[in-house]
Amino acid sequence: DVQLQASGGGLVQVGGSLRLSCITSGFTFDDYGIVWIRQAPGKEREGVSCIRSDGHTYYLDSVKGRFTISSDNAKNTVYLQMNNLKPEDTAVYYCAAKSPLGFISGTCIPNYDYIGQGTLVTVSS
Repeated sequence: DVQLQASGGGLVQVGGSLRLSCITSGFTFDDYGIVWIRQAPGKEREGVSCIRSDGHTYYLDSVKGRFTISSDNAKNTVYLQMNNLKPEDTAVYYCAAKSPLGFISGTCIPNYDYIGQGTLVTVSS
């Protein structure tokens, strides 16, 4: 079975940091890109960041300079380090796999072949 298990969310104050992890299994990791998707109540889902199998990374403009995506291919795991968090970052964050990744204007399209359960990030002011 395909699994993408996101974890690491929580409640943090403005300016704080969180590190999300996405442990994957059940598919050939090197054949897929991984995208972090977030969805806040009443808003459309956004492709926050994604990483291609060759290591290239992409970010939503609003998180550039604050978020860093990385991959440990030996562990089939992708991370999202989130620093200087803002209230507008509050959302449920999902990790998803897509082959190939899609882009529009240099940002990740939030589509997927596989998606896991989300982890809630709440940033309080």
